[in-house]
Amino acid sequence: MVIKSAEIFHIVLPMKFSFVTGFGEIKERDAVIIKLESADGLIGWGESAALSAPVYLEETVETCIHILREFILPRLKNRNLEIDEFMTEIGFIRRNNLAKHGAETALWAIESQIKSESVSQLLGGSRKTVPLGESIGIMDDTNKLLGLVDKRLKEGYQRIKLKIKPGHDWELVKAVREKHPDILISVDANSSYTRDQISDLQRLDEFGLLMIEQPFAFDDIIDHAEAQKKLKTSICLDESITSSEDARKAIEIGACRIINVKPGRVGGLLETKRINEIAKNTGTKLWCGGMLETGIGKAYNIAAASLSEFSLPADITPSSTFFAEDITQPDLQLSRTGTVAVPQEPGLGFQVLSKTIDKYLVKKIKVF
Repeated sequence: MVIKSAEIFHIVLPMKFSFVTGFGEIKERDAVIIKLESADGLIGWGESAALSAPVYLEETVETCIHILREFILPRLKNRNLEIDEFMTEIGFIRRNNLAKHGAETALWAIESQIKSESVSQLLGGSRKTVPLGESIGIMDDTNKLLGLVDKRLKEGYQRIKLKIKPGHDWELVKAVREKHPDILISVDANSSYTRDQISDLQRLDEFGLLMIEQPFAFDDIIDHAEAQKKLKTSICLDESITSSEDARKAIEIGACRIINVKPGRVGGLLETKRINEIAKNTGTKLWCGGMLETGIGKAYNIAAASLSEFSLPADITPSSTFFAEDITQPDLQLSRTGTVAVPQEPGLGFQVLSKTIDKYLVKKIKVF
């Protein structure tokens, strides 16, 4: 495909409520949106889901914009490149995976229109529906927490994930497990524990959790491997896995039994496919995590979650849960059994609302 124009949009969407994790509080959601147009007039939208500060990964909104504008998008100008060729060409760029993902996914949308197949079909996805879980931020009021868990379960979510950190763990998990003895529960520490606090994590074994997600440092697999030997509960790695090579190494040393694959964090859908193949060969369970993306980012997460080894409920929440207004329509529809449909039409699978982008626009950059 030949790309004739590329634009970047920085928007900020207000959130209905703050979302608190082990690394901080999110009150509004920045997003970097990429729009590509092919020489044939086909439009592809992508999203780089960086935060405003480098608290999850090293990338931020501004670093994504810089890398996209100066190093990634210019390499597409009036050139006939396949997606794998393009990703190989920008391989000289160290990390900056969220920026790469934003450009790559826009190309997938155009490619799917050229081939008259959905993005899921192009990837080799085998699922027509994706099971969903819900992530609940840290709350000081246990009664409010239990009320929100009840609400999400009534809505149909198949798994509840509780954000935890030291001092906010055992008691809140105990309260949820006592009220709901049979549901799937996982916890997510977002790297807020140290290896010296393994006893705090071992106490959680009694609750029959699906997983403990990323308890230790964001770039560690060694301490996680040692901890997995001491825990009954499966460790799930998130921040530590930024590539298929990271996944291979973590699995080989026993650092995890489950991987949370966020396509943005690993640099795109091609790399997501590679991790899926590694999981297939090793029996590792996968699921697709979320980063409070707009509907654009969610569309590609759904496509990723349609791959064969993504067997656990995904964090792909309908936008109306967190945002009063999104930049795509329609919103995801959660079925009574806690699933969402995988779009089968070519392209993004959702309508992008340009007027809504303009409404929440911070700046727009015409790259070429």
